[in-house]
Amino acid sequence: MPLRFAVVCSSNQNRSMEAHNFMSKRGLLVRSYGSGQQVKLPGPSLEKPNVYTFDTPYEFMYKDLYNKDASLYTQNGVLHMLDRNRRIKEKPERFQDSRERFDVIFTVEERIFDQVMEDLENRDKRTNEIVHVINIDVIDNPEDATLGAFMLCELGQKMEATNDLDNAIDEILTEFELKTKRTVLHAVSFY
Repeated sequence: MPLRFAVVCSSNQNRSMEAHNFMSKRGLLVRSYGSGQQVKLPGPSLEKPNVYTFDTPYEFMYKDLYNKDASLYTQNGVLHMLDRNRRIKEKPERFQDSRERFDVIFTVEERIFDQVMEDLENRDKRTNEIVHVINIDVIDNPEDATLGAFMLCELGQKMEATNDLDNAIDEILTEFELKTKRTVLHAVSFY
């Protein structure tokens, strides 16, 4: 059976959606999520972000920001990002609200890794299926999100190619760290 992957960032907008898009185009089974309380997008200033709930469709966000200031949100890349997102799925999803099971959950920031681990540890254990939670820090901008998507996809493909992920994962992650010079956090949880 193919591995089931999840990618989690804060708002299910930039980093997780870029990886979702890239990994799915490479044939991996992947879903994406946010772990924050709300969806936050850049606004006219740092003090004035655009805030939405997780059940707000990407289409609505796109039209809302286009009507607020099409020039600003085109220039800063937010409309392009939302256009990509609305072609992948209807709306952002919050990890803590999902009960789907995954073999591997990628996070893109240590704070998000902690939120995912806390949520998994607080769930009722039903099947004792193992899930590997792996963090690789990815800066939240379009260029780094693309680089992060390449890395997560490559890592996912290496995992997919093994017959026994549980026994091969340490070697795969060590090789990845040496190649990319990036620190990887890895923990195991159970469903």
